[in-house]
Amino acid sequence: MSRDPEPLFSLHGIDVRFGGVLALSGTTLSIHAGERVALIGANGSGKSTLLRLLHGLVPHARGAFVSRAPRRRQAMLFQRPHMLRASVRNNVALALWLRGVPWRSAQREATVALARVGLADLVDRNARTLSGGQQQRMALARAWVLQPEVLLLDEPTASLDPTAKRDVEALIADASHGRTLVFASHNLGQVKRLASRVIYLEHGRLLADLPVHDFFTGPLPHEARLFVKGELV
Repeated sequence: MSRDPEPLFSLHGIDVRFGGVLALSGTTLSIHAGERVALIGANGSGKSTLLRLLHGLVPHARGAFVSRAPRRRQAMLFQRPHMLRASVRNNVALALWLRGVPWRSAQREATVALARVGLADLVDRNARTLSGGQQQRMALARAWVLQPEVLLLDEPTASLDPTAKRDVEALIADASHGRTLVFASHNLGQVKRLASRVIYLEHGRLLADLPVHDFFTGPLPHEARLFVKGELV
């Protein structure tokens, strides 16, 4: 299948500031439809800021940002997803209702989506009582049910135990099939399994942007090499 020559996202010389902090500095990159892009780097490197920029949640101070991705067809999952004080089913159904789906239909679709992520027995439970892994499954169902073209994930398995990490990662692989995936992760094994391309960020600067095989087998900038070896945290 030939790749669309027009990128889904184009960034040229982007700066993002939060007060006096330069969170992204001179960032230039393009992301095409269907790519699976991993963002890696130490805490504070700019991964979350880049994801939020792609999703339209933060403005840029300088440079040009062009998105061809319909905002209504994007979904973003945060490291700690927001849980409404409502049932698991209604947390998912609300996302559809806000898109104009009648409430009863939204609840039916939410039930199907929750069964898909292994939460069929918990649809009536208060979402805030779920475990961390269950909350991430519910958040994936909430994104999945919207049938997004683009999935943006911010450390989706960072705080989970090993079993939950494997389960959620498998769901991400399934949910991202045929979609554009951009995700931040400190788990290099996960990056190898899920990504086709790796972007390394350091203090808001993009230092490496390579196919996943080349990133882990070829030469890298000094900082990225230290990070991969576990010597830069």
